[in-house]
Amino acid sequence: METVMEDEEYTYRDVFLPTLIPRIPAPGLERGTVERRRGRDIVIAIDHGPNSKHAFDWALIHLVRLADTLYLVHAVSSVRSEIVYEASQALMEKLSVEAFQIAMVRTMARIVSGDAGKVICKEAERVKPAAVVMGTRGRSLIQSVFQGSVSDYCVHNCKSAPVIIVPGKEAGDGSLTWN
Repeated sequence: METVMEDEEYTYRDVFLPTLIPRIPAPGLERGTVERRRGRDIVIAIDHGPNSKHAFDWALIHLVRLADTLYLVHAVSSVRSEIVYEASQALMEKLSVEAFQIAMVRTMARIVSGDAGKVICKEAERVKPAAVVMGTRGRSLIQSVFQGSVSDYCVHNCKSAPVIIVPGKEAGDGSLTWN
């Protein structure tokens, strides 16, 4: 069992992805210099839903470029549960292999415990990405107003990067086609 790490506001477990994906140490350069030519860091918030997969696919097609690093973040209720960890790990492994096959980018993954919006913003502060990508849950406007929205929280509270909200699958797959 991997170590459960605790921060002041949340706990997390890093996911160790398949070895077929090359692991290159992060460069020790300041953003805005040569590092830009080496790639950007992009955080993608994921879960087991179809809208999350849609946002991941959108990012691979429209945003990610060679040499970028994807940081997959999955917010769960408890990182201590082996069942939750194994299901999340399997999802992240599948997505990391897909990202490598489609865009040839490396992927890092972390499962975090806590309120989804808060821990996604906390991860964005840690990584300092070029963008945070997430899907929508597919709620109506009225449901979002009464129950709140993770994407709405992130748009208003992630100060370290722009947040890209990808419309749900019900909006159509037209955004995933190559032009």
